[in-house]
Amino acid sequence: MTEQATGAHHPQPRARTGGQSSATVEHVTGAQSLIRSLEEVGAETVFGIPGGAILPAYDPMMDSTRVRHVLVRHEQGAGHAATGYAQATGKVGVCMATSGPGATNLVTPIADAHMDSVPLVAITGQVASKAIGTDAFQEADICGITMPITKHNFLVTKAEDIPRTIAEAFHIASTGRPGPVLVDIAKDALQARTTFSWPPQLDLPGYRPVTKPHAKQIREAAKLITQAKRPVLYVGGGVLKAGATAELKVLAELTQAPVTTTLMALGAFPDSHPLHVGMPGMHGAVTAVTALQKADLIVALGARFDDRVTGKLDSFAPFAKIVHADIDPAEIGKNRAADVPIVGDAREVIADLVQAVQAEHTEGNTGDYSAWWKDLSRWRDTYPLGYDQPEDGSLSPQQVIQRIGQLAPEGTIYAAGVGQHQMWAAHFIDYEQPATWLNSGGAGTMGYAVPAAMGAKAGMPDRTVWAIDGDGCFQMTNQELVTCALNNIPIKVAIINNGALGMVRQWQTLFYNQRYSNTVLHSGPGADGKQPSAGTRVPDFVKLSEAMGCVAIRCERPEDLDKVIQEANAINDRPVVIDFIVHEDAQVWPMVAAGTSNDEVMAARGVRPDFGDNEDD
Repeated sequence: MTEQATGAHHPQPRARTGGQSSATVEHVTGAQSLIRSLEEVGAETVFGIPGGAILPAYDPMMDSTRVRHVLVRHEQGAGHAATGYAQATGKVGVCMATSGPGATNLVTPIADAHMDSVPLVAITGQVASKAIGTDAFQEADICGITMPITKHNFLVTKAEDIPRTIAEAFHIASTGRPGPVLVDIAKDALQARTTFSWPPQLDLPGYRPVTKPHAKQIREAAKLITQAKRPVLYVGGGVLKAGATAELKVLAELTQAPVTTTLMALGAFPDSHPLHVGMPGMHGAVTAVTALQKADLIVALGARFDDRVTGKLDSFAPFAKIVHADIDPAEIGKNRAADVPIVGDAREVIADLVQAVQAEHTEGNTGDYSAWWKDLSRWRDTYPLGYDQPEDGSLSPQQVIQRIGQLAPEGTIYAAGVGQHQMWAAHFIDYEQPATWLNSGGAGTMGYAVPAAMGAKAGMPDRTVWAIDGDGCFQMTNQELVTCALNNIPIKVAIINNGALGMVRQWQTLFYNQRYSNTVLHSGPGADGKQPSAGTRVPDFVKLSEAMGCVAIRCERPEDLDKVIQEANAINDRPVVIDFIVHEDAQVWPMVAAGTSNDEVMAARGVRPDFGDNEDD
């Protein structure tokens, strides 16, 4: 395994706040102090837009040689770009906006980062401290608004507090369970004169994340693993956040237990590994969904028993004991009671579990999972992921995405929007390395893909970055292609254009008697009563993308597919957008209908798997 493949390049991020104090005290403005603080904590790229309240900070940023600012076209783009940057690099993402509407436009990406535990620092300007609470021009209580969706937030009204606050914000965002931190700074604090020295003294008396797991709990977990007949390693995004992919591979190969990786954990364990049984969840692989249902032991590592994974909660995994390891104690027992709760950093937990399991093996206690693997292998062979080609000769969206994955250079990073194309990208691209799959998992934010891909490419300029987007998602944030074109951020965008809000349309097909209320994005029958060309044509994505400085191509025929993808991969001096016109009736399978038990998983429309009942012992 290369160092890259083991995840050794993707450690838990840490703010740089230690080291020697500045030799001399600098006399600066609060704004200069802010930029100096960002330099010292290691912020390399800031995505943002200036405005009145934050304007004082933009003047000294012009002189910084260590902080690059990327001028986005919408604050939502800044937030998602910072998230994509953080997810791809493992560093803290930084976005910046002015007060009022600038700050409130960051609410969606902040909520998104909160749900997916992304280390993010959002810096906003605020009206002058004496005007706070007076409904001043462009005032919004952004601390109050974001309190439920941030790990912590700060209102700074004194210039001397800026260095300490920035240092604390980066520390909180990047340690323990990562998450977004908001720093709202009053305009007069940015304008006031102050002194700057580094490092500041952090003052966080109540913040002490537990990283080292309890040894007794680790031993109990190891005993359960060796005693189990049908164990499953249920791996969540926390394993990626902790940089624990190398340790996970050791644990899996040591125990020979099947591994299932959630939507947020794709790439934490190689898709091609024989122990990998796929992604669980509403649209998970049949084998992964069923393995959890039939398991007698689930070892949850950095996962949170999300409703999309469990289905109807009271029927989830009825035979299983639960080992639940998470750095956030609030997650343990929140949805499913744990028989062995373990609080700690996933990397340390898994490393300790490896030693404890080895000790069990030394004492002659090894698990026998042969009957379990016989069942798993049968399900995997009988119900593989697949798709049908459209009978009319049009493009299959699954094939488009699969070929993008097969033709992309090694180490390519993929950022997906939300909907059918997201699930197909999860299923039909192989993820062998960590930090190569970026998506909005918890919040399901349409419009995530293009700005997240932009942030990932800004942070990893030597890697190919593909955004897999839908024609609905693309229309929410495509203006950031202008940002990419003007800032030499050559991402590649695949628009999976089926002329509809695809996932919602699928639900209407299955559950609403094919009444397609407000999900059609194309224009409907033309004046002559005939159906127009397939896909969304208003706007014309090719013309729109060209107008924003991109190379743009339309692909409608299967025979052109490889040529078009290879052409996109060869262009690296500008963003490339491909408008793939695909069949509108393609659906995402497998599927567990919302509110139903995972036992009712459907492998395809009208196809319910037959597992027999010999496993339910």
